[in-house]
Amino acid sequence: MKTVLLKKPGEIGISDIAMTKRLDGQVLIKVRSAGICGSDIGAYKGVNPLVSYPRIIGHEIAGEVVEVGADEAEFKVGDRVILEPYVYCGKCYPCSIGHTNCCENLTVRGVHIEGGMAEYVSHPRHLLHKVPAGIPWHLVPMAEPLVIAMHAVKQAEVKAGQFVVVTGAGQIGLLAAQYALTIGAVPIVVDPVDERLALARSLGVTHTINPASADAVAEILSVTQGRMAEAVIECSGAAPAIRGAVDYVSYAGHIALVGWPKGDIPMPTALFTKKELTIRGSRNSVGQFPESLRLIAEGKVNVEALLTKTVSMDETPGTVADIAEHPDKYLKVTCVL
Repeated sequence: MKTVLLKKPGEIGISDIAMTKRLDGQVLIKVRSAGICGSDIGAYKGVNPLVSYPRIIGHEIAGEVVEVGADEAEFKVGDRVILEPYVYCGKCYPCSIGHTNCCENLTVRGVHIEGGMAEYVSHPRHLLHKVPAGIPWHLVPMAEPLVIAMHAVKQAEVKAGQFVVVTGAGQIGLLAAQYALTIGAVPIVVDPVDERLALARSLGVTHTINPASADAVAEILSVTQGRMAEAVIECSGAAPAIRGAVDYVSYAGHIALVGWPKGDIPMPTALFTKKELTIRGSRNSVGQFPESLRLIAEGKVNVEALLTKTVSMDETPGTVADIAEHPDKYLKVTCVL
């Protein structure tokens, strides 16, 4: 079968390997679509320290069931499914309290174990979710970045009526802003790229701020009528945005950090105490795929607006290389097999 194989940093191509066989407790899936994620680009560039090589990339994977176990009761051949790519151990402390997303022994497809950019993949049955018929294949992989955004909003304990600043108008930030709208919150998107802010407005975000041309603190103070935002979702990983989150958030506010910074960032910890802030990391997601798929199927979250293009499997290696070279040209790319 064909795969998209990253042999080493900077060397990616189509590779033929032996056909995958279904393993015990797993379901064999004919892959129909996949998303290219920032972690795939990081792996290609050699800056993702979690990736080992060679590696089949891809963790945003959807497909059709082609083989199940004899005792399988939930899934049948022909079912449309999406893979939950975070394979957890179920035995460590985080797993014991339901935080399987940050399992101490977590293995993620396309990072620690082989990814799903292949014609077939075998995956644990308990990490599969049925996909509504109305979602076209090229959009199904978008449910995975949406759950990342949803989990970040949950970590910040965002409630209806609250203001929530979203720093970074990439795909996760724009999905987080849209999800905030679905629960009745008021997003304020902060990003230094005017085109991204325009896209946010087209998706229903009323308040956008370019921190390169405006005083973000003053703007947020005005929008919130002096309160500042009850929550901040930091999606960029950029040092100025992470530091700015402490200024953007209200007293007794919540900050969720979902963006991955390139290094350690000095922070004014005295302000954490003065404001009595709740600051949480946000990694992967837990139990949110069904809602994510429902929101996409019902049109509550517009994922297609974030799609730069859709490519074939054969075009994927070249597209990965081009995204790495010209990241500003792309927001999201999916591959249809």
